[in-house]
Amino acid sequence: MRHLVLVIGLISFSAIGQQENVWKNLSFVTYEIGEDDFGELYVPIFGEKTLEMEGKEITADGYIIPFEGMFKPEHIILSSLPLAECFFCGSGGPETVMEVMLKEPVKYTSKKVKVRGKLVLNSKDPEKLMYILKEAELINP
Repeated sequence: MRHLVLVIGLISFSAIGQQENVWKNLSFVTYEIGEDDFGELYVPIFGEKTLEMEGKEITADGYIIPFEGMFKPEHIILSSLPLAECFFCGSGGPETVMEVMLKEPVKYTSKKVKVRGKLVLNSKDPEKLMYILKEAELINP
């Protein structure tokens, strides 16, 4: 029985550790200055830990960022930080947000949510965020 508790504890700790590292691993990014038709722009250079996650199913928790008149229940912006600190409203960097393309529409909530989907890294399209979660689903309502 004691060994079973230890194994369950290790599995739980491992799952929690993996979840906490998603945003940390996405923070391994630097930038170089590039140019497009409109002028200079910052092009992300993804670190090794981030590149290892590309194309894989990941789980991320965070806050839905409501854009006035732009909230789409099947296409949301998820921030690792609360609204007052997020990339668009506060002090967070671009590595703290991701676009999430959901299989099923969701309702807006100001509470923390958890989503799972396939990670796509974007360094080419400046109209999109650099992290995109495709074929995603909401894990908790």
